[in-house]
Amino acid sequence: MPSPSFDLIGIGSPIMDLLAPVPESFLSTVRGEKGGMVLVDNDEMESLVSRLPAPPASTTGGSAANAIFNATRLGLRSTFLGKLGNDEFARAYRERFAAAGVDGSRFKQAEMANGRCLALVTPDAQRTLRTCLGAAMTLSPAEISVDDFRGCRHAHIEGYLVFNRALAEAVLGAARAAGCTISLDLSSFEVVACARDWLLEQFRLGLDIVFGNEDEIRALFQTESADFAAHARALAAHKTLAVVKLGKDGAWLARGGELHRVEPIRVPEVVDTNGAGDAFAAGFLFGYLRGLPLPVCGELASLLGAETVRHLGPLVPESAWPALAQRARQFA
Repeated sequence: MPSPSFDLIGIGSPIMDLLAPVPESFLSTVRGEKGGMVLVDNDEMESLVSRLPAPPASTTGGSAANAIFNATRLGLRSTFLGKLGNDEFARAYRERFAAAGVDGSRFKQAEMANGRCLALVTPDAQRTLRTCLGAAMTLSPAEISVDDFRGCRHAHIEGYLVFNRALAEAVLGAARAAGCTISLDLSSFEVVACARDWLLEQFRLGLDIVFGNEDEIRALFQTESADFAAHARALAAHKTLAVVKLGKDGAWLARGGELHRVEPIRVPEVVDTNGAGDAFAAGFLFGYLRGLPLPVCGELASLLGAETVRHLGPLVPESAWPALAQRARQFA
């Protein structure tokens, strides 16, 4: 068998993140719960942006895209499947990915505005997301084929795709047919709430890795219990590698009879939690695809997640990356 061209393909929405520090009071004027993700149309996005205390900064975003961007920086050969628009945001997105070394040959394109996600960051470093999918929303099941996944060893899928059930099924079916191993990040408690039965069926059909945070795992198992070690074991009982992220409290990893505690890495100041879970996934997948033991994969994941929360936005800035990459590669 020929070796794969890519270690990793990410599948999700290539959306531009707009980063906006806001006071806690601003959220009282925004529909939806703090800390979650709500889809909005273009008019609502424009209204939110117009009411911000200051113009937002911008960076490439999207859950799976963030993970692939960071994994590529670590040294994995990566590509991305998602739909860009045809505007300045889309062009900037493509250029930034190419500069990071991510293959762009599997991007689709629509003749409309690129997707945007407004990250409202409160003083407690919590992020509340409001997303206008734009061109990303027009990616259709008919555009997905096995050829999109040929030459890829592992497919990492963001849970937000599950809002379009037919698209998620097309992606999973094509990835499985191409022989990829698969990871799914549950992405949001809203995703789990609307698709719990469907997710459990996908576990039965086969998912190699499932990432979920405290809220997502509680929603999955319909419990308020804080016994996340037990939740990790319960998820692993579905024959998947369970990665239960606990933010500043670390994580639990479970696979078969294995259970591992990932200790958190403390940082002097948390600036923004946006993208931390995606960076965690990138570090974990880097270790996993290099064949490292699960505890080491967890350490790598914790390292990347901890560095991400020290900066505004979902990606570690270029100035901090060389030292971070050097530390990460010592594990491999």
